[in-house]
Amino acid sequence: MKIAIVTGGASGIGRAIATSLVARGDTVIVSDIDTAGAEAVADRLNTLGRGKAHAAPLDVTDAAAVTRLYQDVHNDHGRLDLVFNNAGISIGGLAEELTLDHWHRAVDINLMGVVHGVHAAYPLMLEQRSGHIVNTASLAGLVPMPMGIPYTATKHAVVGLSLGLRAEAAAKGVKVSVVCPGFVDTPLLANVNKDLPHTTLSGDSREAIRKQAGGFYSAERLADDIMLGIRRNKALIVAPALGRAAWRGARLNPAAAVRMAAIGVWRHRRDQRHG
Repeated sequence: MKIAIVTGGASGIGRAIATSLVARGDTVIVSDIDTAGAEAVADRLNTLGRGKAHAAPLDVTDAAAVTRLYQDVHNDHGRLDLVFNNAGISIGGLAEELTLDHWHRAVDINLMGVVHGVHAAYPLMLEQRSGHIVNTASLAGLVPMPMGIPYTATKHAVVGLSLGLRAEAAAKGVKVSVVCPGFVDTPLLANVNKDLPHTTLSGDSREAIRKQAGGFYSAERLADDIMLGIRRNKALIVAPALGRAAWRGARLNPAAAVRMAAIGVWRHRRDQRHG
Protein backbone atom coordinates (compact mmCIF):
# COMPACT_ATOMS: atom_id res chain seq x y z
CA MET A 1 0.00 0.00 0.00
CA LYS A 2 1.41 3.36 -1.07
CA ILE A 3 0.67 6.93 0.02
CA ALA A 4 -0.07 9.18 -2.95
CA ILE A 5 -1.09 12.76 -3.72
CA VAL A 6 -2.88 13.63 -6.95
CA THR A 7 -3.35 17.29 -7.86
CA GLY A 8 -6.19 18.14 -10.21
CA GLY A 9 -7.87 15.01 -8.89
CA ALA A 10 -11.48 16.15 -9.15
CA SER A 11 -11.83 15.33 -12.83
CA GLY A 12 -10.26 13.98 -15.99
CA ILE A 13 -6.81 12.44 -15.85
CA GLY A 14 -6.38 13.15 -12.14
CA ARG A 15 -9.61 11.40 -11.24
CA ALA A 16 -8.66 8.41 -13.40
CA ILE A 17 -5.24 8.18 -11.75
CA ALA A 18 -6.76 8.38 -8.26
CA THR A 19 -9.27 5.67 -9.18
CA SER A 20 -6.50 3.34 -10.39
CA LEU A 21 -4.50 3.90 -7.21
CA VAL A 22 -7.40 3.25 -4.85
CA ALA A 23 -8.45 0.22 -6.90
CA ARG A 24 -5.09 -1.40 -6.22
CA GLY A 25 -5.24 -0.61 -2.49
CA ASP A 26 -3.34 2.68 -2.11
CA THR A 27 -4.21 5.64 0.09
CA VAL A 28 -4.76 8.69 -2.10
CA ILE A 29 -5.14 12.37 -1.29
CA VAL A 30 -7.38 13.80 -4.01
CA SER A 31 -6.50 17.48 -4.18
CA ASP A 32 -8.08 20.14 -6.34
CA ILE A 33 -9.06 23.79 -6.32
CA ASP A 34 -12.58 22.42 -6.84
CA THR A 35 -13.12 21.32 -3.25
CA ALA A 36 -16.61 19.92 -3.79
CA GLY A 37 -15.41 17.96 -6.81
CA ALA A 38 -12.49 16.49 -4.89
CA GLU A 39 -14.80 15.48 -2.04
CA ALA A 40 -17.22 13.82 -4.46
CA VAL A 41 -14.40 11.82 -6.05
CA ALA A 42 -13.00 10.77 -2.66
CA ASP A 43 -16.46 9.72 -1.44
CA ARG A 44 -17.01 7.59 -4.54
CA LEU A 45 -13.56 5.99 -4.32
CA ASN A 46 -14.16 5.03 -0.71
CA THR A 47 -17.03 2.82 -1.86
CA LEU A 48 -14.65 0.58 -3.80
CA GLY A 49 -13.67 -1.30 -0.65
CA ARG A 50 -9.96 -1.41 -1.45
CA GLY A 51 -7.72 1.59 -0.78
CA LYS A 52 -8.69 4.88 0.84
CA ALA A 53 -9.22 8.38 -0.50
CA HIS A 54 -9.16 11.73 1.25
CA ALA A 55 -10.07 15.08 -0.30
CA ALA A 56 -7.94 18.18 0.15
CA PRO A 57 -8.53 21.66 -1.25
CA LEU A 58 -5.47 22.93 -3.10
CA ASP A 59 -4.57 25.82 -5.38
CA VAL A 60 -1.29 24.75 -7.00
CA THR A 61 -0.35 28.38 -7.68
CA ASP A 62 0.01 28.81 -3.90
CA ALA A 63 3.48 27.46 -3.15
CA ALA A 64 3.01 27.61 0.62
CA ALA A 65 -0.26 25.67 0.43
CA VAL A 66 1.32 22.97 -1.73
CA THR A 67 4.26 22.59 0.65
CA ARG A 68 1.92 22.49 3.64
CA LEU A 69 -0.26 19.75 2.14
CA TYR A 70 2.67 17.57 1.06
CA GLN A 71 4.36 17.98 4.44
CA ASP A 72 1.13 17.21 6.32
CA VAL A 73 0.55 14.03 4.31
CA HIS A 74 4.14 12.96 4.95
CA ASN A 75 3.81 13.65 8.66
CA ASP A 76 0.45 11.89 8.96
CA HIS A 77 1.56 8.72 7.19
CA GLY A 78 5.28 8.68 7.90
CA ARG A 79 6.15 8.72 4.19
CA LEU A 80 5.12 9.99 0.77
CA ASP A 81 5.49 7.40 -1.98
CA LEU A 82 3.86 8.88 -5.06
CA VAL A 83 3.17 12.44 -6.15
CA PHE A 84 1.23 13.24 -9.30
CA ASN A 85 1.68 16.90 -10.19
CA ASN A 86 -1.21 16.80 -12.60
CA ALA A 87 -3.29 19.98 -12.26
CA GLY A 88 -3.45 22.05 -15.42
CA ILE A 89 -5.56 24.22 -17.68
CA SER A 90 -6.15 24.41 -21.42
CA ILE A 91 -5.14 27.51 -23.39
CA GLY A 92 -6.15 27.79 -27.04
CA GLY A 93 -6.02 30.34 -29.81
CA LEU A 94 -3.70 31.75 -32.44
CA ALA A 95 -0.72 33.77 -31.25
CA GLU A 96 -2.24 37.03 -32.46
CA GLU A 97 -5.36 36.38 -30.38
CA LEU A 98 -3.56 35.73 -27.12
CA THR A 99 -3.04 38.28 -24.37
CA LEU A 100 -0.50 38.29 -21.57
CA ASP A 101 -3.31 37.02 -19.33
CA HIS A 102 -3.30 33.77 -21.33
CA TRP A 103 0.46 33.47 -20.92
CA HIS A 104 0.51 34.29 -17.23
CA ARG A 105 -2.27 31.83 -16.39
CA ALA A 106 -0.58 29.04 -18.35
CA VAL A 107 2.77 29.63 -16.66
CA ASP A 108 1.26 30.04 -13.18
CA ILE A 109 -0.73 26.78 -13.28
CA ASN A 110 0.81 24.46 -15.88
CA LEU A 111 4.45 25.21 -15.07
CA MET A 112 4.69 26.78 -11.62
CA GLY A 113 2.07 24.38 -10.28
CA VAL A 114 4.44 21.54 -11.18
CA VAL A 115 7.44 23.46 -9.83
CA HIS A 116 5.64 23.95 -6.51
CA GLY A 117 4.83 20.23 -6.34
CA VAL A 118 8.41 19.22 -7.08
CA HIS A 119 9.78 21.76 -4.63
CA ALA A 120 7.51 20.38 -1.90
CA ALA A 121 7.90 16.65 -2.60
CA TYR A 122 11.53 16.26 -3.61
CA PRO A 123 13.14 17.15 -0.25
CA LEU A 124 10.80 14.74 1.54
CA MET A 125 11.68 11.94 -0.86
CA LEU A 126 15.39 12.71 -0.65
CA GLU A 127 15.18 12.36 3.13
CA GLN A 128 13.42 9.00 2.92
CA ARG A 129 15.55 7.99 -0.12
CA SER A 130 12.50 6.73 -1.97
CA GLY A 131 9.47 7.94 -3.85
CA HIS A 132 8.25 8.64 -7.36
CA ILE A 133 7.34 12.06 -8.77
CA VAL A 134 5.08 11.92 -11.82
CA ASN A 135 4.52 15.20 -13.66
CA THR A 136 1.79 15.62 -16.26
CA ALA A 137 2.95 17.34 -19.43
CA SER A 138 1.47 16.63 -22.87
CA LEU A 139 2.32 15.47 -26.34
CA ALA A 140 2.42 19.23 -26.89
CA GLY A 141 5.61 19.14 -24.81
CA LEU A 142 7.30 16.90 -27.39
CA VAL A 143 6.05 18.10 -30.77
CA PRO A 144 5.29 21.51 -32.34
CA MET A 145 1.73 22.21 -31.24
CA PRO A 146 0.30 25.50 -32.54
CA MET A 147 -2.96 27.26 -31.67
CA GLY A 148 -2.18 27.39 -27.97
CA ILE A 149 1.51 28.13 -27.65
CA PRO A 150 1.39 29.19 -23.97
CA TYR A 151 0.16 25.66 -23.26
CA THR A 152 2.80 24.18 -25.58
CA ALA A 153 5.60 26.22 -24.03
CA THR A 154 4.72 25.23 -20.48
CA LYS A 155 4.44 21.55 -21.38
CA HIS A 156 7.87 21.62 -23.05
CA ALA A 157 9.18 23.16 -19.83
CA VAL A 158 7.60 20.41 -17.71
CA VAL A 159 9.26 17.76 -19.88
CA GLY A 160 12.66 19.43 -19.50
CA LEU A 161 12.20 19.91 -15.76
CA SER A 162 11.23 16.26 -15.29
CA LEU A 163 14.04 14.73 -17.33
CA GLY A 164 16.64 16.97 -15.71
CA LEU A 165 15.35 16.16 -12.23
CA ARG A 166 15.29 12.44 -13.08
CA ALA A 167 19.02 12.61 -13.82
CA GLU A 168 19.72 14.35 -10.50
CA ALA A 169 17.43 12.08 -8.48
CA ALA A 170 18.59 8.71 -9.86
CA ALA A 171 21.47 8.30 -7.43
CA LYS A 172 19.30 9.38 -4.48
CA GLY A 173 16.67 6.64 -4.72
CA VAL A 174 13.99 8.96 -6.08
CA LYS A 175 12.26 8.28 -9.41
CA VAL A 176 10.84 10.87 -11.78
CA SER A 177 8.55 10.34 -14.78
CA VAL A 178 6.69 12.70 -17.08
CA VAL A 179 3.37 11.87 -18.73
CA CYS A 180 2.87 13.12 -22.29
CA PRO A 181 -0.62 12.18 -23.48
CA GLY A 182 -2.15 13.04 -26.80
CA PHE A 183 -5.67 14.46 -26.82
CA VAL A 184 -7.63 12.97 -23.93
CA ASP A 185 -11.39 13.45 -23.62
CA THR A 186 -11.57 15.38 -20.35
CA PRO A 187 -13.41 18.49 -19.05
CA LEU A 188 -10.24 20.45 -19.88
CA LEU A 189 -11.35 20.57 -23.52
CA ALA A 190 -14.74 21.96 -22.54
CA ASN A 191 -13.14 24.84 -20.60
CA VAL A 192 -10.53 26.25 -22.97
CA ASN A 193 -9.47 29.73 -21.76
CA LYS A 194 -11.86 29.61 -18.83
CA ASP A 195 -12.22 33.12 -17.32
CA LEU A 196 -9.75 34.44 -19.89
CA PRO A 197 -10.17 36.69 -22.97
CA HIS A 198 -12.02 34.97 -25.81
CA THR A 199 -10.23 33.47 -28.83
CA THR A 200 -11.40 31.34 -31.75
CA LEU A 201 -10.65 28.26 -29.63
CA SER A 202 -12.33 29.41 -26.42
CA GLY A 203 -15.07 27.56 -24.57
CA ASP A 204 -16.03 24.02 -25.51
CA SER A 205 -13.55 23.30 -28.30
CA ARG A 206 -13.78 19.53 -28.30
CA GLU A 207 -15.18 19.29 -31.82
CA ALA A 208 -12.60 21.65 -33.31
CA ILE A 209 -9.82 19.79 -31.54
CA ARG A 210 -11.26 16.41 -32.48
CA LYS A 211 -10.97 17.40 -36.16
CA GLN A 212 -7.30 18.23 -35.75
CA ALA A 213 -6.51 15.22 -33.55
CA GLY A 214 -8.52 12.57 -35.37
CA GLY A 215 -10.11 11.39 -32.12
CA PHE A 216 -9.63 11.28 -28.37
CA TYR A 217 -8.14 8.84 -25.87
CA SER A 218 -9.97 8.01 -22.65
CA ALA A 219 -8.62 9.13 -19.27
CA GLU A 220 -9.12 5.60 -17.94
CA ARG A 221 -6.94 4.03 -20.62
CA LEU A 222 -4.32 6.70 -20.05
CA ALA A 223 -4.33 5.94 -16.31
CA ASP A 224 -3.59 2.29 -17.16
CA ASP A 225 -0.65 3.46 -19.30
CA ILE A 226 0.59 5.63 -16.45
CA MET A 227 0.44 2.80 -13.90
CA LEU A 228 2.40 0.56 -16.29
CA GLY A 229 4.94 3.30 -16.89
CA ILE A 230 5.41 3.76 -13.15
CA ARG A 231 5.95 0.04 -12.64
CA ARG A 232 8.58 0.10 -15.38
CA ASN A 233 10.06 3.39 -14.12
CA LYS A 234 9.81 4.97 -17.55
CA ALA A 235 11.21 8.45 -18.00
CA LEU A 236 8.60 9.40 -20.60
CA ILE A 237 5.10 7.94 -20.62
CA VAL A 238 3.71 8.78 -24.05
CA ALA A 239 0.24 7.58 -25.08
CA PRO A 240 -1.66 6.56 -27.10
CA ALA A 241 0.21 4.76 -29.91
CA LEU A 242 -0.67 7.55 -32.35
CA GLY A 243 0.97 10.02 -30.00
CA ARG A 244 4.13 7.92 -29.83
CA ALA A 245 4.21 7.82 -33.62
CA ALA A 246 3.88 11.61 -33.81
CA TRP A 247 6.68 12.02 -31.26
CA ARG A 248 9.01 9.71 -33.17
CA GLY A 249 8.19 11.48 -36.42
CA ALA A 250 8.96 14.88 -34.91
CA ARG A 251 12.30 13.60 -33.62
CA LEU A 252 13.27 12.12 -36.99
CA ASN A 253 12.12 15.08 -39.09
CA PRO A 254 11.40 18.25 -37.10
CA ALA A 255 10.89 20.36 -40.23
CA ALA A 256 8.21 17.99 -41.51
CA ALA A 257 6.50 18.08 -38.12
CA VAL A 258 6.32 21.87 -38.30
CA ARG A 259 4.91 21.67 -41.83
CA MET A 260 2.21 19.27 -40.68
CA ALA A 261 1.34 21.59 -37.80
CA ALA A 262 1.15 24.50 -40.24
CA ILE A 263 -1.42 22.60 -42.29
CA GLY A 264 -3.57 22.31 -39.18
CA VAL A 265 -3.32 26.07 -38.64
CA TRP A 266 -4.29 26.70 -42.27
CA ARG A 267 -7.35 24.48 -41.90
CA HIS A 268 -8.35 26.26 -38.69
CA ARG A 269 -8.10 29.67 -40.33
CA ARG A 270 -10.03 28.42 -43.37
CA ASP A 271 -12.79 27.04 -41.16
CA GLN A 272 -13.00 30.35 -39.31
CA ARG A 273 -13.36 32.29 -42.57
CA HIS A 274 -16.14 30.01 -43.81
CA GLY A 275 -17.71 29.25 -40.44
